Amino acid sequence: MKSLINGLQDITPGDYETSWSSPSNIAFVKYWGKKGHQLPANPSLSLTLNDCKTTTSVKFSLLDELDVSLNFDGNNDDKFAAKIKNYLLTLQTDLPWIHRLGVEIKTSNTFPHGAGIASSASGLSAFALCLADYIKHLTHGNDQDNFLKKASFLSRLASGSACRSIYGGFTTWGESELLDSSDYYATPLSVHPELVNLCDSILVINSQEKNVSSRAGHGQMGAHTFAEARYTQARDHFNLCVSALKHGDIEAVGKILEAEAFSLHAMMLTSPNPYTLLKPNSLAAIEILHDFRNETGLPVYFTLDAGPNLHLIYPESFKNKVLTFIGHELSSLCENIIYDRNGEGPVKCY
Repeated sequence: MKSLINGLQDITPGDYETSWSSPSNIAFVKYWGKKGHQLPANPSLSLTLNDCKTTTSVKFSLLDELDVSLNFDGNNDDKFAAKIKNYLLTLQTDLPWIHRLGVEIKTSNTFPHGAGIASSASGLSAFALCLADYIKHLTHGNDQDNFLKKASFLSRLASGSACRSIYGGFTTWGESELLDSSDYYATPLSVHPELVNLCDSILVINSQEKNVSSRAGHGQMGAHTFAEARYTQARDHFNLCVSALKHGDIEAVGKILEAEAFSLHAMMLTSPNPYTLLKPNSLAAIEILHDFRNETGLPVYFTLDAGPNLHLIYPESFKNKVLTFIGHELSSLCENIIYDRNGEGPVKCY
């Protein structure tokens, strides 16, 4: 595929300031394993959240050589600044003028960083939106669909799951039977009206930064004994989940949610260098949830990202009953609980 940032080599960079707020997303069908350069080994599907988000402001200026500074939650973060700089350097083939930029970044999260709530998705999509906005400013572009697709393309090159945060609601990424699906950018997915408004109550079992990064976890998939079987399973789950979402079948969606969570963590446990990100309270909460659902029949299901914290997914119409259950049965297992829901996607701050 031709790069979505091809043809921008002759741009003359200048000064510009912009700010974007971009949400995290929770994958219903997981992306775990790569092919090529930041391309998914299987299609994935996620729900964009509303309140778990990153707000990033960027000041671009003209310098003799690329310089990146980053302030995260009021503190200078040289490690993350170096990560952004390395990312920008990978874009030099299509954007050769990028080595002449000064990039001053200020960013903050509304939720714990590095604890398995996809902070890379919100953080790097927010930065990619600022970069796409800068390119739009320099080229005087006004095509919103093209802007979002370009932002998703740039987000993917920074962090795969970040490309899905560019759109609100449900989003897919990866080649599939769906029209306009692509490995290079994400696309929004329309679903049954009864499943448009879903809640996500996040049980923060442990807010500490995880000891094995998602990047390292992806890296182990190349030598994983069960990698091809996992990719086949994920493709099957993807097709089943899309169909269930379009038909409003929350029970079928929920079964896939939980199967995908277990599969993701099973791949960690059986990787060439085995590890687990689950905590005892993660497993305890799952057992309590299953007992509650069996007793009440309420459609509340869990999933896990690459971390110990449970995402409880349920229709908004059952919110009061589920929140009562969480308060009585699960709150003692958590450091914190984040109450979130489906969101409409990123917002430009200025």
